[in-house]
Amino acid sequence: MNLVIVESPTKAKTISKFLGKDYRVVASMGHLRDLPKSKLGVDVEHNFEPIYVIPASHKAKVKEIKDAAKKAKSIYFATDEDREGEAISWHLAQILDQDPEKLHRITFHEITKDAINHALANPRSLDMKLVDAQQARRILDRLVGYQLSPFLWRHVKRGLSAGRVQSVAVRLIVERERIIKAFVPEEYWSIEGEFLSPEKQEISAKLHKLDGKTLDKMAIKNKEQADQYLEQCKKEKWHIEAVEQKERKKAPPAPFTTSSLQQEANNRLGFSAKQTMTLAQKLYEGLEIGTKDSGGLITYMRTDSFNLAEKFLEEAKEYIKKDIGPEYTLDKPRTYKTKSKGAQEAHEAIRPTDPALTPGMIEPYVDKGLLKLYTLIWQRALATQMPDATLNNTRIDINGGIFTFRATGQQVVKEGYLKLYPDQEKDKLLPTVNEKDDLELKQTKSVQHFTEPPARFSDATLVKVLEENGIGRPSTYASTISTIIDRGYVERDDKKRLQPTDIAGSVIDMLIKRFPDIVDTEFTARMESSLDHVAEGHTNWQPLLQAFYGPFHMQLETQEAEMEKETQKEAEGQVCPECGKPMQVKSGRFGKFLACSGYPECKSTKPLEGQPEPPKAEPTDEKCPTCNAPMLKKIGRFGPFLACSNYPECKTIVNIEVPALDQNGNKIKCPKCKEGDILERKSKKGKLFYSCNQYPKCDQAFWDKPTGDPCPECKYPTLVRKGKTIYCPDKENCKYKTTIELD
Repeated sequence: MNLVIVESPTKAKTISKFLGKDYRVVASMGHLRDLPKSKLGVDVEHNFEPIYVIPASHKAKVKEIKDAAKKAKSIYFATDEDREGEAISWHLAQILDQDPEKLHRITFHEITKDAINHALANPRSLDMKLVDAQQARRILDRLVGYQLSPFLWRHVKRGLSAGRVQSVAVRLIVERERIIKAFVPEEYWSIEGEFLSPEKQEISAKLHKLDGKTLDKMAIKNKEQADQYLEQCKKEKWHIEAVEQKERKKAPPAPFTTSSLQQEANNRLGFSAKQTMTLAQKLYEGLEIGTKDSGGLITYMRTDSFNLAEKFLEEAKEYIKKDIGPEYTLDKPRTYKTKSKGAQEAHEAIRPTDPALTPGMIEPYVDKGLLKLYTLIWQRALATQMPDATLNNTRIDINGGIFTFRATGQQVVKEGYLKLYPDQEKDKLLPTVNEKDDLELKQTKSVQHFTEPPARFSDATLVKVLEENGIGRPSTYASTISTIIDRGYVERDDKKRLQPTDIAGSVIDMLIKRFPDIVDTEFTARMESSLDHVAEGHTNWQPLLQAFYGPFHMQLETQEAEMEKETQKEAEGQVCPECGKPMQVKSGRFGKFLACSGYPECKSTKPLEGQPEPPKAEPTDEKCPTCNAPMLKKIGRFGPFLACSNYPECKTIVNIEVPALDQNGNKIKCPKCKEGDILERKSKKGKLFYSCNQYPKCDQAFWDKPTGDPCPECKYPTLVRKGKTIYCPDKENCKYKTTIELD
């Protein structure tokens, strides 16, 4: 028996279909060893030697794999072909402690029968350069996270965390938000005109020139100036000054890399980076689609390569010729050059494993999300092997006195790749006219505009900026965004864009002042480049860590001492009003405060000058259900709650129910059980949601606020509001949606 070890059960199941009874495929469930959670786990005094442990939750899996390895003639590590996958295989090799002659590393870009058989026939040894690069990254992130986070606990707020790449991403989001808030809109106006050709066809145009000079966007600054131009336009005679037509070619975009897939899935489908990668993982590992030998539907989804396999290029051409038309094929394959900064992992681009497997063929077997993403990948990959689109651009200049209006049009002459992968190119036809033709002015109007600040980052735009600056790598973008949301630094607004929380600004200001390198884009990019050099075998990982850690640790000690001095200065001369002992500066949930140095004998506290006073406990008429003492109303991270006044002897707490109210101030009945009321609640991550107070008897819940108004189409008991959108939550049976104006 031969043993094949992969990461996931789905991958194991797919590969098992291609192998005979001589092979057993098991899943490791990812990493079986890691640095310990409870301590640093890195010996900084002895060449940064990592201390790996096997968590208790993984010991049963380790035993299973060890038992299987003892019976195996050969062991094949079939983990993903990237640094992470190489590191997982290395950890497995360390755990098994087997004869190296029995251990074989196999890699493949796609999970298909041919790819698996080819990999088994061509095993290699472990690539320790990739392992070292991944190990260096893991240790580097641990050093930053486990040593910088406690600094933030002591000096900003408990429970905070810092990350090497995540902190830079948060800084980008915070600084974008500050630009938005500081932005002062400027007013400007544009002039639009409608003209009639000699054949009475309408031509819509915009004022483009004044006295032969191109009009600056901000040139018309107010209504008075715009009205003056409108009056002048009425007095002029109009004619065609110039007609220009240009034919241009438009080439299809490159096949997907990890970054471009995340961006396009966000822009076209509204998927988050995490959602995109989760769905792509499923497509890569394989799904049951009604065929005996069905394997992975796409190639490996963590890549920044534009390469496409010769086999795919041949199959794609054959499919296009047969099913789309021979006029849509190319004489020779189209190739692309990688442009991304620090590109690595020379895989293929993301593509379907079989061009003939159309989205329509898999539709009955997969959910909507998987179908949408597969369709996007399939269309994009095949479009790269189709001809350019041919577009005819038309420009008409219309003159009257000092005014020149310009109309632009476009027509798709030859679809080319647009037949399969349509984008924003749409026909806008203009009537046929000739130079010097006289025109009739039908009307002119002025339109008021205001300059706008840059938009908040979406997943797509943040990924684009991270990639352009060389921050992180394709495999880290989705987890970076997910992490900063989970840690409470960022939340999504009603447009799903990334908005920083208040604490994010405080943390970034602290890091910029105390540890500027940690949140510097260029420094972080250089570190990523250094890790690439380790993977390429040009640099040893221990000297790289030493070069970083020495200055970082010294800076940490210096800043800790500086903060201690500043803290002592803040408490200087402050004495306890109850016992007379010196007061000390402490940090709590609501910021810094002064506390008696005689604690726990004296529990006196008072606000620090310049800091908001924390909310005080309010007495209530409620009695403690445990000891019958009066209950106090307090404010916690999830909002108000009742706590026993006998604390710490009695630790009873009771949640305060906050009902969701309709516009008339009435409670909203649960639409599911018809008995309970809908309450406002907060999740463990602090996100507001709405659920029935009869839980767990009734599990009705909404992320968006219910209105209490019944759906006008299906009469579902309550609509739900998200930003300007009100929609019916019974999405399976009703598609009602409307937009409202906010007050």
